[in-house]
Amino acid sequence: MITATLRSPETWAAGSPDQASQAALATLLLRLALGAMWISHCLLKLIVFTPAGTSAFFESVGLPGWITWPAMIAEFIGGLMIIAGWHGRIASVALLPILLGAGWIHWPNGWVFTAKNGGWEYPVFLAAISVVHALLGDGAWSLGGGRRNQARNA
Repeated sequence: MITATLRSPETWAAGSPDQASQAALATLLLRLALGAMWISHCLLKLIVFTPAGTSAFFESVGLPGWITWPAMIAEFIGGLMIIAGWHGRIASVALLPILLGAGWIHWPNGWVFTAKNGGWEYPVFLAAISVVHALLGDGAWSLGGGRRNQARNA
């Protein structure tokens, strides 16, 4: 019989040094990828679709056009916070409504995001990754999380 034991990142540090450094690296890679995706979402709206085009799209799906700039600013600043590991957990949770809204908007287009007008799998996957980040934390290699985790484990 195969059994598995789930351990939190805090308890990995009590294990081997390799486990602690692997957890730190995994958390860093998660933060870098997730933060980069948020910044790219902002830049897509800003550079490719333009703010006017994004506002028109939002209005076409029943959302107010004025949320364009707050959404882009939240995506950019939230992405930077996640990359830096400075209150990244809060940023991931605060940004979830944007991804869940994108999933809702793209739901009628089907599963694959490469479908015409984009499917829902991509925003829902990013929402899941945001939840993983919020649960896991910013990790040891961050501006804020590492110090708090070390103090809590002391």
